[in-house]
Amino acid sequence: MHEIRPNQSVELLKQLHILTRDGKMNQDSRRKLKQIYHLYQFIEPLLLEIQQDHPDITLVDHGAGKSYLGFILYDLFFKALNNASHIYGIETRDELVSKSRELAARLNFPGMSFLNLSVAESIESDQLPAQVDVVTALHACNTATDDAIHFALKKQAQFIVLVPCCQAEVASVLKKNKGKQLARNALVELWRHPIHTREFGSHLTNVLRCLQLEAHGYQVTVTELVGWEHSMKNELIVASYKNLPRQRPAARLQEVLQELGLEEMSGRFFTSL
Repeated sequence: MHEIRPNQSVELLKQLHILTRDGKMNQDSRRKLKQIYHLYQFIEPLLLEIQQDHPDITLVDHGAGKSYLGFILYDLFFKALNNASHIYGIETRDELVSKSRELAARLNFPGMSFLNLSVAESIESDQLPAQVDVVTALHACNTATDDAIHFALKKQAQFIVLVPCCQAEVASVLKKNKGKQLARNALVELWRHPIHTREFGSHLTNVLRCLQLEAHGYQVTVTELVGWEHSMKNELIVASYKNLPRQRPAARLQEVLQELGLEEMSGRFFTSL
């Protein structure tokens, strides 16, 4: 039990199957807890920075699933605040939304809400505040990550934390336009073979996302989320709003789209709201 942090809810860890019913921990659950704490180490400094500006923190977690992240964040940070701080979990699977609501009620975590919405629907939903502080999206599949970025931009989020996965959209456009691009652009060799189309498309998607965030005034850092067991997609993108100059990254984004025959994707990677 010595690995568990002070004030961590043992009941929560049991419900998340990190602890067994008798409070024990096996090797697999010890690894899972270590990974969750590892991610928490990236997010806690962002929450502390927000507190220096205002006491109440609003965080929205997209594609929340079983809401591991939201519950751990609430348990370790939010529950001690005793103010209007709030975590919203956005998830399309109704049974997971219901279970999360039940667990939050059982643990007496009043500052948590769970909404049965797609990420795209949440952008316009009046169930969410007009402005939020932090947006997270861990393994929100394919375009759901881009919808989460759109949501964060509209809500003027100070911080955006993304672990993208399943980026198929850019790869499909690369594949579609491959034939007509091949004769005029030697760079098409980077994605001529199907496996390279998939891998290059995935990498390129995240490059375009970073440029898009920079074109909206964010400072972006990209790092590896070491040891995250649920996916081979191990890239962590953290964006902090700094009101930085936007012109160069916006121009670069358009240049990349044009050079790679992806002009039709400019609506997905928009540079102005």
